[in-house]
Amino acid sequence: MGSITASIIQAFASNTITQYVGCFIVSMIPLIELRGALPVAYVFEGLNPDGFNLLVGYIIIAIGNMLPVPFIFFFARKVLEWGSDKRVIGPFFRFCLEKGHKGGVKLQSKAGRGLFWALMLFVGIPLPGTGAWTGTLAASLLDMDFKESVVAVVCGVALAGVIVGVFCTLGFGAWFKIAG
Repeated sequence: MGSITASIIQAFASNTITQYVGCFIVSMIPLIELRGALPVAYVFEGLNPDGFNLLVGYIIIAIGNMLPVPFIFFFARKVLEWGSDKRVIGPFFRFCLEKGHKGGVKLQSKAGRGLFWALMLFVGIPLPGTGAWTGTLAASLLDMDFKESVVAVVCGVALAGVIVGVFCTLGFGAWFKIAG
């Protein structure tokens, strides 16, 4: 098992384009998003410091994280509403709609006119269940303006990138110095 893992890491470490594509794909996975892709980029940069450019990795990850946002904003609510009366998937879809609506109303009542800032902080604080996917779905369920919600999500993704980047720099930087 260890040799297989080492072979996979070696394959990724030897091909910079594959590393960028891997980061891009990881950044589009719900619940993982930028929070999981940045640590992967830091590992690639540590394994391939002459080939993997961390700044380029950040940009690719941010683009990958933001790519699904318009689709989520415009279609997720419609899909959930469509599926809410289906026999097999209906209960789960109704749960998602109700949970999103309750959360949105709660967020809106607490945020008041500061909904933009609340959405940005919700997306930007890297905790499980927060991020571009969840924040965009909440914005859609709250009937927020598309442009305003996208700007809030972009700012939140940037904030999360800074926070995760600091933790990765401290953690992986120390690890690579110790490991040699």
